[in-house]
Amino acid sequence: MTVLGTFRGNPRNDLGWLNSAGRPDPEVTFHRANLPRTGLDDAATAASGVMCSVAIYLQDGDLITNLTFTSGGTAGATLSNQFAALYNGAGALLAQSADKTSEAWAADTAKTFALATAQRITKSGIYYAALSVTASTVPTLVGSVGAKPFLTGEGNLAQTSGSSLTGTAPATIANPAFKRHVPLVIAS
Repeated sequence: MTVLGTFRGNPRNDLGWLNSAGRPDPEVTFHRANLPRTGLDDAATAASGVMCSVAIYLQDGDLITNLTFTSGGTAGATLSNQFAALYNGAGALLAQSADKTSEAWAADTAKTFALATAQRITKSGIYYAALSVTASTVPTLVGSVGAKPFLTGEGNLAQTSGSSLTGTAPATIANPAFKRHVPLVIAS
């Protein structure tokens, strides 16, 4: 037996498909993503005025200026408030975007939210990228499905919190509830 166990192939060849899942070379275009680009589908967002936050690993030294979410097959309708926010691992607000109010959000469209204040990450770890949309029809998002945490200390991959939110992110992620659908987010 080898260090690779019973696997006899070349790991680089076997995992080559993952190269198509990643984003551009981080040395060329800085980004962090919470999911690979494969296996994604429509993911229900959250109810109107409810914030959805997803875990994303950020590294010490990263400078985060934008959060990008991509709508799925359902466009937003009668939008009145839309914002994104970045929270630390404890759920405290670091920065939020301006409210995009009634700006259209078509199906299958990436929407980038610029944070009001760029955030330099000083400690590698889990952070939360959040999105809240108030609308008659909240757009679905491109994402995946995640399992509920079952180990002690394990956090949610996606969660909902708040209600009747408008254009301002809450100071903390209060009383988060597990969310099975995990939207894709790209931090850049």
